[in-house]
Parts: sequence; C-alpha cells; structure tokens
Amino acid sequence: MNRITSFLSAFLVLAANPAFANEPGGGYEGITGLYYGTIAIILAYGVYDIFFKKS
Repeated sequence: MNRITSFLSAFLVLAANPAFANEPGGGYEGITGLYYGTIAIILAYGVYDIFFKKS
C-alpha cells in the first residue's frame, strides 16, 4: 500500500504541473488544478484496481 501511496502522490504532482502554466489573473488557476487532480485520482484508482488489487 505504501508503493501505491507514493505512486499516487507522484502522479498528482506531475498531473498538476500544467495548471501552473495558466496566465495569472485569468481566474481559472484553482479550478484547473482541481480538475487535473480529480482526473489523476480517478485514473490512479483505476490503475490500482486493475493491476495491484488482490481479489
């Protein structure tokens, strides 16, 4: 489970990097990071469910 946690945190950091490229003052900086973070969590759970979960 520790490996999954470290993979998830690394994936979230890498997925949130495009949010920093937004032009300041546009008003979408926070919501873009939220969208990328949500998508990253869903995708990471899917990878965990398919490859790492023991049934």
